[in-house]
Amino acid sequence: MLLAACTTTQTATMGTGNGPDGPPPAGSGPDPQQVPDAVPKIEPIVSGGPNKPYEALGRNYTPVTRDEPLAERGLASWYGKRFHGRRTASGELYNMYAMTAAHRTMPIPSYARVRNPVNGREIIVRINDRGPFSKDRVIDLSWTAAVKLGVQGGVSAVEVTRLTNDDIRAGV
Repeated sequence: MLLAACTTTQTATMGTGNGPDGPPPAGSGPDPQQVPDAVPKIEPIVSGGPNKPYEALGRNYTPVTRDEPLAERGLASWYGKRFHGRRTASGELYNMYAMTAAHRTMPIPSYARVRNPVNGREIIVRINDRGPFSKDRVIDLSWTAAVKLGVQGGVSAVEVTRLTNDDIRAGV
């Protein structure tokens, strides 16, 4: 089972010690505020692989395998250097400087709009991993996504909307 990055409890991944020790390493990209959002494209949803039912921390999850909308409000957390370079549920290497996120049941791959209701900022991320596995959270953001959204200080309220293929075709 490929549940690399988010299989640990998330309390250990927030706050100091998990973000970069200074500016991003050479070649990893620009200032987080300058990193463009993920560019949604229609990608096939495969059954099996990262979209098959799985268990994490004693709970069972059944990922969605259809192109359907999903909207949630809840808490976001983020994960950083502790998981940087490890395999995600999609099999890709986790890059804390990319605009990606983890979700328990959205199809992998998917794209989501994440909004911070406190400051009004919105970002688009590519869902390529599973998590968070703390029941009070709805999404785990990469470090860069958290910085752009203004939620890197810890757990923060967010609104998450999955972009469907129709949304992507419409340029939403």
